[in-house]
Amino acid sequence: MKRRAIIKSLSTLPLAGAMLPLESALSQAQPRRGEPQVTEILIKGGHVIDPKNQLDGRFDVLITGDKITNVAPNIPATGTMRVIDASGMYVTPGLIDIHTHVFVGSNDSYADGWPSLSPDVITFKAGITTVVDAGTAGWRNFPLFKRNVIDRSLTRVLSFINIAGGGMTGFPSEENMDDMSVQMTSHVIRQNSGIIVGVKLGHFGGKEWLPFDRTLETCEIANVPLFLECHLREYPLDEILRRLRKGDIFSHTYCTASDRECILDENGKLKNSVIQAKNKGVLFDLGHGGAMFHFDIAIPAMAQGLKLDSFGSDLHRSSMNGGMRNMLESMSKFLNLGMSLNEVINVATWSSESH
Repeated sequence: MKRRAIIKSLSTLPLAGAMLPLESALSQAQPRRGEPQVTEILIKGGHVIDPKNQLDGRFDVLITGDKITNVAPNIPATGTMRVIDASGMYVTPGLIDIHTHVFVGSNDSYADGWPSLSPDVITFKAGITTVVDAGTAGWRNFPLFKRNVIDRSLTRVLSFINIAGGGMTGFPSEENMDDMSVQMTSHVIRQNSGIIVGVKLGHFGGKEWLPFDRTLETCEIANVPLFLECHLREYPLDEILRRLRKGDIFSHTYCTASDRECILDENGKLKNSVIQAKNKGVLFDLGHGGAMFHFDIAIPAMAQGLKLDSFGSDLHRSSMNGGMRNMLESMSKFLNLGMSLNEVINVATWSSESH
């Protein structure tokens, strides 16, 4: 029995009631000595919340091989099934964290470096089955990222490739406009269709719009969204949002920082450019990070209608020891901000998948 099958199906939230520990679930799923390998797992008695399929109640979940083959109120157990009791627990679709840094390695930079985190270490214990790396790799080192991390992880790892050729290697290489190649970046995207899902722009301190223009051009050629992490201190917010297209993603939404403009004006009102961007279909990601989420921005912004489309954690070695350990903690914050459990799970699953 592959671990992936049980992990993908058993995404539980410690937001209310108990949570079935991952290792407990896995140990129940493994065949005992002398027994045949289990091909069917039945999760019984859990509270299934699946907003897309309008499920909210007690259901059993049957897994055959590595696929969910049945969800019903009462699925009879057979002698060949491994049965897991999920009574008092929530069972949800696998959670998706669209903003992480998982190009782990031995260097000092995020790209192939120690500030990044190994995906499997941070995912399954939090019910996360998919992570998207937010531009840690660029066209030069993406093959290494794929070989060392993506291909070797049980977690599904996708990527927003960085327009900077070396990815997140810091200043000055990350701001080298000569290395921001439309041709090479779009070529690597074509080579890795289904793994690279967008292009990231995020760390640039100049006033030139060339990095933005090249990122957009690459996105147009590859037909993928732009992921904007918005560490762009010289770029006016109004112009950033005017250039973003429907389906592009703006991260670090609810925060104030020295390298960006706030989405609220001096009177606490959403800026017109933010409202216009939301109306044209720009998507807004949390990007919590170590200090990139502020309640005094989130509360008035949400009251004025700016709700998030994803709960990206911006998880890396520093942020996981800051204001949040993983995406589940961010989800809990938004329950306390008035979102319903169904809304929170939808944002963490199907809404993120649609990106």
